[in-house]
Amino acid sequence: MTTEPNNYLMEDEETSGFDYKTFLVKLLMYWPWITGCVLAALVGAFFYLKTQTPLYTVSSSVLIKNENSKPGNSGASLADLGFVTSSTQNFDNELEILRSRTLLKKVVTSLDLYIDYTLPGSFRPTELYKQSPVKVWITPEEADRLGSAKVDLHFKQNQLYEVTITHNAQEWKKVIEKLPAVFSTPAGVFTFSADSLQPASHVPELIQAKITSPNWVAASFRGRLNVAATNKTTTIAQLSLTDSQVARGSDFLNKLVELYNEEGNNDKNEVAAKTAEFIDERINIINRELGTTESELASFKQRAGVVDIASDATQAAGEQASYERAYAENEVQLSLTNHLKNHILNSENQYEVIPANIGLTNGDLNTVVERYNEMLIERKRLLRTSHEDNPAVQSLNASIEVMRNSVMAAIQTAEKGLQINRQALKTQTRKFAGKVSDAPVQEKEYLSMSRQQEIQANLYLMLLQKREENNITLASTANNARVIDEPLAGGQVSPQSSQIYMMALVLGLGFPVGILFLWGLFQFKIKTRADVERITKLPIIGDIPLSEEAKNNAIVVQENRNELMEEIFRSVRTNVQYMLSEGQKVILFTSTTSGEGKSFSAGNLACSFAFMGKKIVIVGLDIRKPGLNKVFQLSHKGVGISQYLADPGHTDLLSLCQKSTVSDNLYILPGGSIPPNPTELVARKSLDHALEILKEHFDYVILDTAPIGMVTDTQLIARVADLSVYVCRSGYTAKSEFKLINALKEEGKLPHPCILLNGIDMNQRENGSYYGYGKYGKYGKYGYGKKYGYGYGYGYEK
Repeated sequence: MTTEPNNYLMEDEETSGFDYKTFLVKLLMYWPWITGCVLAALVGAFFYLKTQTPLYTVSSSVLIKNENSKPGNSGASLADLGFVTSSTQNFDNELEILRSRTLLKKVVTSLDLYIDYTLPGSFRPTELYKQSPVKVWITPEEADRLGSAKVDLHFKQNQLYEVTITHNAQEWKKVIEKLPAVFSTPAGVFTFSADSLQPASHVPELIQAKITSPNWVAASFRGRLNVAATNKTTTIAQLSLTDSQVARGSDFLNKLVELYNEEGNNDKNEVAAKTAEFIDERINIINRELGTTESELASFKQRAGVVDIASDATQAAGEQASYERAYAENEVQLSLTNHLKNHILNSENQYEVIPANIGLTNGDLNTVVERYNEMLIERKRLLRTSHEDNPAVQSLNASIEVMRNSVMAAIQTAEKGLQINRQALKTQTRKFAGKVSDAPVQEKEYLSMSRQQEIQANLYLMLLQKREENNITLASTANNARVIDEPLAGGQVSPQSSQIYMMALVLGLGFPVGILFLWGLFQFKIKTRADVERITKLPIIGDIPLSEEAKNNAIVVQENRNELMEEIFRSVRTNVQYMLSEGQKVILFTSTTSGEGKSFSAGNLACSFAFMGKKIVIVGLDIRKPGLNKVFQLSHKGVGISQYLADPGHTDLLSLCQKSTVSDNLYILPGGSIPPNPTELVARKSLDHALEILKEHFDYVILDTAPIGMVTDTQLIARVADLSVYVCRSGYTAKSEFKLINALKEEGKLPHPCILLNGIDMNQRENGSYYGYGKYGKYGKYGYGKKYGYGYGYGYEK
């Protein structure tokens, strides 16, 4: 007898290693189904790609100029003084402005991107960007109110002859006689015009125009637009847009930069515009005053005339005139300072810029005013993309309030200095006025009027000069952004054919493979010999397939016949003989539960031994529920082994053995009447004596015992057995039940256990193909595969 393994206890099926070989064989058995799934997935991917609109990337590079980085910027000096500063050219803010919803909506409305033209197709519509022979237009405000609408343009002989407008399940139609045409509907007023850039030949019969809310379209572009800095050390922004039309993407990016520069220039020109307005107002006032003064001077000359004054009086008058001129300049500065103070104190001008470059000579005041104006401009720009409640706006308001106080302080300081200087000039003027006190009154009046005229003339010339300088500033405003790289189309980003086909291939393979894998995981009962081999190391002596013949007669083995069942039980018989040592005769049949074919297998194996010429007795030791009576069609009322075990001294054991009708060499010792104490009976010594008697008179003794997983009778009977055959049934015995037989072998409670697999359905794919019952003579598919080698050793794979 071969040496058996020391450890028969296997891991649970759920925790054991995955059998890749078995799973691969199962996949090969289902290869037509897997192939069909793969082909279906690939065909589905093909049609999916047909229905998807290709998307491309269009990218451009833009340099955002940062004026605050220039030398001499006032922000640094104000920060040194402790004032809160805010950059009007902050790069991060400019990136947000570039992708702001307001700016994007302006781009959409300026390019009419809220109106799309498509040509219906079999799989997907074809977009006609700038290719439609007829243009549809509706105001952006009405498009926002509509939300969405569809316009069908019907052509006949390359001419538009009818339009159909659909909105909210309502439909309006109109026949178009000539273009341009206007169609007024309850939904809105639609205008139709011919596109002179598109040829009138080969026009399709139907073109569809879809009108979408500009807000929705702007939101769509915002989701597909990416604005990011190229790196942290530059102010170059990378603009990338994903769109189905490369031309539309290029137009969008170009228009976006154009409108961004336009708004930036408007912001920068706001101060200059306010300054021009102030200068024009002052020029008109000075012009009127200067005309009045010159008229009075001319009248005085005519009335009094002019005479020469002595040289000393002339010199004194000259000195006096010099101080008076300085006094006049001081008056001008005071007037400008008062105007600025009144402008700031006016509540209506709380967030309005202060006129700059109006002639103030105080450099510190000009610097503070310039910084204050920059903060007001920044606030207005932020309000375009946010609300008053925005924390950034609230923070900027606080900074503006602080800066306004700083401006007022600077104005008060400048005003105080001018007043002090004015008093000094007045003192000097009075000093020299005394020297000319003897001069004629006429000369005095003349000098007064001349002085007034000179002051007004100088102020008038200064304002004209400032106006020209301000006009030059307006004309020389530079754009905030400069395009470095023109919009350039990249590759197709969606859909990626290779990825889609790869996903379809993986899905086509993964779906059936996953189904088979999950199906295998939820198989809690044994199906094939391979299932048994994975959960136990006990030898397998045979595989018994299902037989139609067994439905009518439990004995399927017949003498002098070479059909499938005869050959299979011959193989089982050979394996049993190989496992029995010299002098061993007792073979025990058991199972975990009833219904696994224990009595059927024991009865047919006994017949196979009998046809071999061996004298066999099969004993029904399942005395709780005798099964041999049904197999051999015996009466349940007869006496049997239970009577002998109960009273061995008064019962002839051999007389209880009945010769079967199957073979003269086969005897049956039935279980007899069901006793009230079956476990106690099989535990008695009388069972040992009975087996000794049977072994003396028969070549082999087969014991049909009770299911070992239900009662303990079989464990008690096992002491008299030489070989234990554990019968399991395909599709019936649970895999977890093999823990019991493994444990019994490990504990030595069953002598030489082996496995007999019963009830294999050869019509199932995994059994008919995997088990390898190939062609063998007239047995067709129920031949014998070399893999399992019936008659070789224990029957397990070599």
